[in-house]
Order: sequence, then C-alpha cells, then structure tokens
Amino acid sequence: MKSYIMEESKLSIKANLRVLETTDLHVHMMNYDYYGDRPVLEYGFAQTAALIRQARAERGNVLLFDNGDLLQGNPMGDYVASGGILEEPGRIHPVYDAMNALGYDAATLGNHEFNYGLAYLDLALQGAAFPYTNANLYLDGENVPPGSHYLPPYLLLERTIEDENGAVHPLKVGVIGLVTPQIMNWDKANLEGRLRAEDMVEAAKTYVPKLKQEGADLIVLLAHCGYEDIPEAPMTENAVLHLSRVPGVDVILFGHAHKVFPGAAFEGKTGVDLSRGTINGIPAVEAGYAGDHLGVVDLELELTGEGWQVTGSRAEARPVYDLTQAAALARTDEEVTESIREAHEGTLSYIRTAVGETTEPIDSFFALVRDSVSVQIVNDAQRWYLRKQMQGTPYEKLPILAAGAPFKTGGRYGPAYYTHIPAGPLAVKHIADLYNYPNTLCALLLTGAELREWLEWAAGLFLTIDPRGGDGQSLIDRDFPSFNFDIIDGVTYTIDVTQPAKYSASCELLHPESARIGDLRFEGRPVSADERFVVATNNYRAFSTPVANPDGQRIILSSADENRQILTDYIRSCGRMSPQADNNWSLTGVPAGLRVELLSSPDARAGGLPDGISFAGMGEGGFARFEVELSALGGNQK
Repeated sequence: MKSYIMEESKLSIKANLRVLETTDLHVHMMNYDYYGDRPVLEYGFAQTAALIRQARAERGNVLLFDNGDLLQGNPMGDYVASGGILEEPGRIHPVYDAMNALGYDAATLGNHEFNYGLAYLDLALQGAAFPYTNANLYLDGENVPPGSHYLPPYLLLERTIEDENGAVHPLKVGVIGLVTPQIMNWDKANLEGRLRAEDMVEAAKTYVPKLKQEGADLIVLLAHCGYEDIPEAPMTENAVLHLSRVPGVDVILFGHAHKVFPGAAFEGKTGVDLSRGTINGIPAVEAGYAGDHLGVVDLELELTGEGWQVTGSRAEARPVYDLTQAAALARTDEEVTESIREAHEGTLSYIRTAVGETTEPIDSFFALVRDSVSVQIVNDAQRWYLRKQMQGTPYEKLPILAAGAPFKTGGRYGPAYYTHIPAGPLAVKHIADLYNYPNTLCALLLTGAELREWLEWAAGLFLTIDPRGGDGQSLIDRDFPSFNFDIIDGVTYTIDVTQPAKYSASCELLHPESARIGDLRFEGRPVSADERFVVATNNYRAFSTPVANPDGQRIILSSADENRQILTDYIRSCGRMSPQADNNWSLTGVPAGLRVELLSSPDARAGGLPDGISFAGMGEGGFARFEVELSALGGNQK
C-alpha cells in the first residue's frame, strides 16, 4: 500500500470529502411540536433529512455521522420508553426507522441516551443499522475485566474516494466517540456500578495514535460536548477547545450545548476562526438542536507520500428554516415521514390523554421577571410529594421547600420555545410542556446559609443593571441557561439586579462579596444561617450542582419517581384546579421609572400584558421586545 500511495502522489492527486453531522435530535424526528400539538417548520429530522439528501447530491464523496442525544427529549421518546414497544418482536426504535434510510456511517452516544437506563439503551441500539463508538466509557462492576469498554472505543471505516479526475482510491477514516463524563452524576442511579466514565481529552490522546498506527488517513471526533473558553482541567464537561489541541485530529463534530457553530455566539472565542469554521485550525461544526440545522464540513484532500492530507476546509451549519423570512428552507422528506408515521400517531394518542383541568391559562412568557404559574405548579407538586415521603422520618418536622426552573423561555431555541397552555383540559402533552426532562425527584438537607448560596447562583441569570444607565438595558444573560434559574418555593426573597452576579452558570465564584439575594424569609421571619430545610429538586441538580449539594452528601432521598409523574399525580389529585403564583420572589434595586429590556414570544401579547410590561417592537430572530419596569410588576401571574 505504501508504494502504491507514493507512486500515485507524484501525480498530485486531489479530492474533496464532505462530512455531515446531525446532533441533539432528541427524538424530534417529525417536524411536529408535541407540546403545542401542531406541525412546525422550524425543526425536525423529517426536514433535516431533505438537507442531507441535498448535501449528498452536491458532492460525490460524503460521510454522515450522528453525535448523540437521540432517544430522549420529547413525548415520542417517553411514549416509546414507557409503552414496551421495543420489547415487541421485530420492532426498532422510531429514530432508527427514520435514520437507517439515510445511510449513516457511524454515531456516538449523548448524555441523554442513559436517561431510561442501560437495559433500554442496549435494546434500542440493536435497531441501528450503523456502528456506534465511544472511547471514554468503561464497563464497571464485579467480574468485569479491567479496561472493558461499553462500546468499541474507535472505528476504522474503509471507504473509497473519487478524485478530481474520476479515479477511485481507498480511504480509511478513523472515528472516535466521546461523551461528557458528567453522565455519572446526572444518571447515577442508572450507571453506578455498571459504567465508569473517564476524561474525554485523555481518551482522545490515547486512541488517535492507535488509529494512526492502524492506517487511518483521517480522524473524526464525534464529541458529545460543547465549547467553553476555559482552562483545561480533568473531566471537563465542555471540552471541545481542548480536544482541538489533540495532535492528529482532522475533524471535530460536536454538540450537547444546542448551539450552532460556526455562529455569532462564538465570535472572539479562543482558537475560533468563524470565517473558516475552525477551532485551533481544526474544521469543526455543531448543528444546533432538534434537527434545526445540518452540520457540513468540506475538506480538500491531497494524496502525498504520507497518505491523504487535509489542505483546506470550510464548515457551515445549514438551517432548515429562515427565521428572518419565516420560511422553510427544506421540504419534508416523505420517506422519513412514512417510516415514523405509526410512532407519530401513537405519540399523538399518548399526549392527548387527559389528566386534569385548569381554569386559568399557564404560560412562561415572563417567567424570568416575575413569579410564574408554570413553575409554581411544578413546585407545588414536588412539595406535595415530599411531605408524604418525609412522614415517619427524622426530617418530617423540618420545613419542606421545592426548587424548580422555567425550562421553556425562548433563548437559543427560538421564539416558539415557551410554555403556553390555555384554560381547559390538561393532558399528558401539557405535563411534558411544563416539565420536559425525565428527571427523578431528590431531596436535599440544607442549612439557611447553603440555601442562600443556591439562590445566589440562580440569580446569575441576570445581567447587572446600572440604576443610572437609562432605559433599554438588557436584563437576561443569554449564556446562563434558564433551566439553571431555580426558583425555591416555601421561602420568600428578593433579587437585587443592580449587584454583580456572585456565581457564573458553571458555579464559578465571580464576586465573593456580592449579595443579590435579600430579605430571605420563612413563614415571615428571617432565615437564619444554621436552620435546616428539606428541598425537593431533581437528580440532575442534586448530583451535579455544587452550590445545591455543597459536599455531595446532602441527599436524603433519591426517588425512582420521575418529576413529571409526580406532577401528573398531583394534577390528577386536584382534578379541576385554579393555579396561582404566590409571588414569593421579586426583582429589586432598579429605581421606579427605569425600564429594562426582555425578549419573549410575540404570543405574549395575546390576552393583555401584566402591569409594568409593555411591547417595544420586534427584535432579531422573531422575538418580541418588551420594556419592563421592575418596580411596577405586581399581582399574581395567570
């Protein structure tokens, strides 16, 4: 082979190779919003598939990969997981019904693949007509030989490539899969004693040389992690920047953070060249969320005495929808639609199952600036459940609190990503709309001082407002996910947004002396630093957030019951309900008359706006701009 390559290299043989990525599909195979029970054009694999076919038609040499988070994320995932569908003879998961027809070359696992347990994952993977790889997950437990991987740590794909003159040559593509090691915290109940996760960068450093030794011409990393501009440290969750420095890597396909690379959010970041779509010179792409983009990396190759070398590249993330023009950029793929029709229809029946009734509408349009029923009802359900669980325990006389966050508040998911439930019947689709993760409930035993630190971290959602800075200052830090904005019910408190944030979204201490949280009270009296509370939360928060569980030893209940099921049971117990927000928190520090800016859905205008909020016009990406006078907010949110 070596002499063959040397002989051909004298002819200056050149070729082009296109590498395609899907990532974080989260079971959004159909272009359908199961929470709103309506078709959509903004996302869905049925449209991504059309972009895949188009991208293939444009080039002769194409590879297609998936980067994980396939099996969980919307009601179709829950319908399949809870209905025993995969246990029926001959049945495969609908995501693979759809994807197998597209001819994927390989895939890796995302962190959400483990949400339903290993037995379910093993069963689901049997339906994939393409191989999986992961290099940093090992089997654990008694009688497991050391170094036993859960999946093959790498793949060596033997393909052919057609050069510019039409001649065909062999091409060996090495593929390494990686997943963020935090799965051991987030899914501890499913993985402890079964799997062990190691550092992603170290795994890449181990297996890239092995692939080179086995003759790989190119090496592609399927990295289910995001980009963070932070110093390298062991077991980093979002390690793409550091993976780009591993010698021998030719392409990085990443995800997990639901962002789009190349994209404006990465402007000025370390190692990033947006014009070329590279990180430290390595071609890279991140294809958004739910099939709203297709990742495309075009490589220019030359056959030399050292084998195929990358001489040029270009990366882009192609959208399925133009937000500015409000127009679809891809048709709906009929083959994909037909392949998942049965699962789609089953999901529709599932989500329309009634569980209760509300006399009041429930929405999250302004949940980031005032107490919202969309969070209140979740926290009420968690406290209802936890009171029963604490009976007969040493903790039954302690105050029971609950922490919940507004999950759907637009942001990087777009102006349609809000909870909006009209008055009337409450069905399964509405439960999933209020709580769209399959988390399980945990209880933490915390002191008043620790409770305050948790709230200080959550208050990092807000940018610092200058009380003398005039109107129009942006209130929300877009880099702080709203699912980290925990609202703790059972106590009352204020958040002074004129003070700097004490913590970053990743719990980094930014301003040790800052104190945004004020007037923290329980039953009307100030909370003391040493009094104890039991706080209901979810397994994600309990196992992975140091400010919520400071020493990792504060969990007094780790339930197998999902928060969504608890919410369902609570609503069923209430029957017909008239939910109201109790307004236990408020934003302060801003003088009367000063108006800050908040982006929300244009639909928020329907039915009238709350006191203190006015429409200020349309903004970028289809969002509506609202002016908010924080001092004037009041009254229960409907």
